[in-house]
Amino acid sequence: MSASVAVYRNIFTEDRFKQTYGTEERAPAGPPLWERLARTCRCSRRGLLHLLGARVPMLTWLPRYRLRKWLLGDAVAGLTVGILHVPQGMAFALLTSVAPVFGLYTSFFPVVLYLLLGTGRHVSTGTFAVVSLMTGSVVERLAPGPLQLNASSLEAADMEAQRIAVASAVALLSGIIMVCMFVLRLGFLSTYLSEPIIKAFTNAAAVHVAASQLQSMLGLRLARHTGHFALFKTLASVMENLPQTNMAEVLISVGCLAILVPVKELNTRYRKRLRTPIPVEILTVIIATGVAYALSLDSTCDVQIVGHIPAGFPSPQMPAVHTFPDIAGDTVAITLVGYAVSVSLAMIYADKHAYSIRPNQELLAHGISNVVSSLFTCFPSSATLATTNILEGSGGFTQLSGLFTSLVVLIVLLLIGPLFYFLPKAVLACINVTSLRQMFLQFQDLPDLWRVSKIDFMVWVVTWLCVVVLSVDLGLAIGVVFSMMTVICRTQRAGCSVLGQASNTEIYRPMHIHSKCSEVAGVKILTYNGPIYYGNRSFFREEVSQLLGLTPDRIRRLEKARKALEKRQRDTNISTVERDVANTSFSSDHEFLKSDAAEKDVQAILMDCSSVIFVDVAGARVFIQMCIECQKVGVRIYLANCNESVLTILTSSGLMNYMNPQHIFVSVHDAVVFIQHLKTDTGMRTAGDSIDRDTIRAADHFCDTDHRNVHSRGSKAARLSRLFLKEIVYETFNGRKF
Repeated sequence: MSASVAVYRNIFTEDRFKQTYGTEERAPAGPPLWERLARTCRCSRRGLLHLLGARVPMLTWLPRYRLRKWLLGDAVAGLTVGILHVPQGMAFALLTSVAPVFGLYTSFFPVVLYLLLGTGRHVSTGTFAVVSLMTGSVVERLAPGPLQLNASSLEAADMEAQRIAVASAVALLSGIIMVCMFVLRLGFLSTYLSEPIIKAFTNAAAVHVAASQLQSMLGLRLARHTGHFALFKTLASVMENLPQTNMAEVLISVGCLAILVPVKELNTRYRKRLRTPIPVEILTVIIATGVAYALSLDSTCDVQIVGHIPAGFPSPQMPAVHTFPDIAGDTVAITLVGYAVSVSLAMIYADKHAYSIRPNQELLAHGISNVVSSLFTCFPSSATLATTNILEGSGGFTQLSGLFTSLVVLIVLLLIGPLFYFLPKAVLACINVTSLRQMFLQFQDLPDLWRVSKIDFMVWVVTWLCVVVLSVDLGLAIGVVFSMMTVICRTQRAGCSVLGQASNTEIYRPMHIHSKCSEVAGVKILTYNGPIYYGNRSFFREEVSQLLGLTPDRIRRLEKARKALEKRQRDTNISTVERDVANTSFSSDHEFLKSDAAEKDVQAILMDCSSVIFVDVAGARVFIQMCIECQKVGVRIYLANCNESVLTILTSSGLMNYMNPQHIFVSVHDAVVFIQHLKTDTGMRTAGDSIDRDTIRAADHFCDTDHRNVHSRGSKAARLSRLFLKEIVYETFNGRKF
């Protein structure tokens, strides 16, 4: 089925369109700044309730909680995630280079606080492998520990206190940064971490995590390497010390992997059939602890065990705030990564379940969580990939599932924690490695990414290589810079195209793509697919000059010929108004146009600005230079599809001093029809031609807003009026302001 469209309307310039459809009066100005500030300082009962509801979302969603429909799902999902939090928290504490009990603390306090302040219904917070690894690098740099220490020695306890003080300081500073970002409404900064950057970063960080766990899985006592090329240093150190491998810990690791990997695969494959995933991690921890206790593996086989886990809550203590200058740079990276991952996960599941989150409120929630948790010896926390997926897959509905998660961890802290004394560290290392499965599977996205966008593919590869080869924080910084450079390069090389018209339509498309479109006779229609600013002004001008053939030498040659023709006409032509002799300037201009047309049949240039999203001062000056150069060779410039900001900049920069304001149109087709009418109605006559009735009608149509023909022939006044209109048309031909 085909349909046709026919539209009949007047030709609209920008000025005429604003006069017809624009807003007549500006909106009244708002109240003064001091009055607005005073209004924000006022407090009322309604305003207080609104503020509390916005800052503590639990007060909003809890009264609307559907007890019968949601409670069971939240309870099952929360208990399932809580069971996973216990082994995962202890395992990720090893990545942070602190005792496993601090991982349990980090799995409790942030969960409770996010329950009160968070807006993501399916977000599970706690320990995250990437954040733990980055924090561990800071801890190892500022508080490196000796390789051989008795677990019960005072020296070991003092060293452990120093390490957790540094890790807590990172959490405190990270929370402060997030709260400051919330106050300044800087949640948008996370958008600079694009999806390819986040995926490549987490994948490459997973490689670092897996490499760092090799020594625990092999039973080696090695120093943890940090800084540049840390991955290769770690692998080289492991290879050098392979003869010292503890075979008992190797067997434990092999046995744990033989259990964890297949069961996790079953959980993934039969996710829809299983009401809750099999808690293989906690089962492995219980079995391994029992076997190590029964066989006394710590004394008979020198197996590294977790050691004493104190029961109860930690006493509040101040983190090592004196380390802030040393950890500031690393903490900024940790903050951005943690926030970006948390908001990304929250948005994914919010879109899936048709609700919305508030990114700035997420800043406040995670910021306060880190600040308060740091006072209870916790390291930085964020949303976690694995537990969030399990929470949503287990049927969780709201943030209330976090209450059941924290209850499980609380029971472990108060009662069960000391029973994990004989838990081998190799088991925790295996849990760490198997938890990275989801991150490693991101390699499967690369073929699709290459097919969709090769630039995003390059961003992924560059970020991944830099994180793996250099370091986690430096690689992330390079990835962000490289991603922004690709955006800049794309705006610099946006490309200028010549548009052609589809036959008998108002549709104009690039001719290098649509070969059946044809150019409008005498008009060169150009479009630029990007902003015009200081970074690409030279590329823009170069491409336009190349498409128009306006080289500096040709401009000088044509300008010289134009001046010679004008001088000769002034010397030979004598015009008078009484004899209806044509204006000499038009004669010379038109002869010049004829000589120019013989060389290149372009009398007008039309710039389609529909893709120009903004122009700065440097870009506006390029437009002015183009107008000056085109005037030198007798070519008129028209603009179309300019947005309001572009028009404002061009007008403020003085462009209207060099081109006719009536040459700016609302669409390309309006401009083309206007140019064709001028060529047809005036006939492009030479100096001796007089203006006939059709010319008068064309001048009235385009210059008189009332569209009235009040002119007649036969009187001196009428001839003067017609000559005046003729001057207007001729001035329009030459692109000069009148």
